[in-house]
Amino acid sequence: MRLFNIILIIFFTLTIEIRSDQNNETLDNLKKGGNLIFIRHAYAPGGGDPNNFNINDCSTQRNLSDSGRAQSEKIGKFFKENKIPISSVLSSEWCRCKETAQIAFENFETKNFLNSFFSEKFSKNRKSQMINLKKYVDNWDKEKNLVLVTHYVVISEALDYAPSSGEIVIADINFKKIDNIEISY
Repeated sequence: MRLFNIILIIFFTLTIEIRSDQNNETLDNLKKGGNLIFIRHAYAPGGGDPNNFNINDCSTQRNLSDSGRAQSEKIGKFFKENKIPISSVLSSEWCRCKETAQIAFENFETKNFLNSFFSEKFSKNRKSQMINLKKYVDNWDKEKNLVLVTHYVVISEALDYAPSSGEIVIADINFKKIDNIEISY
């Protein structure tokens, strides 16, 4: 039993060190700029959108909880404390994304190519949104990082990756996932 505990401690020490090295490498990469930084909106309890969803009325939408707002603050703090250069912050037009962007970064603009296409009502937009996202990235200056506050379905479609609420997913300009950083809520 004692040997097992020693092995377990060594294993955890090594894996923590590996993740730490990876985080240092990731931070160095982020500080250089030129990355796409996808952020799934912070924690908003539930799934999908209510049937009476109206993009212009936040009271009809699934919104951030207090935990989601605290998570958004942590996201902003991560970028500020690590002095990560940002050229622009873009957000989906959904209220939970806009609130995440507002709390974390203050200044942002909305782009409809970051909107959710999860529900049947919006699923027809998937292909055109992905085309428009790629066009935007092709014309972006690429000196600093581009932050994209969006939804699970957009990140999954663009990067073939399933993010958690509030997760930061770093990709190169070719939409190849580099790393991810989970921010607790």
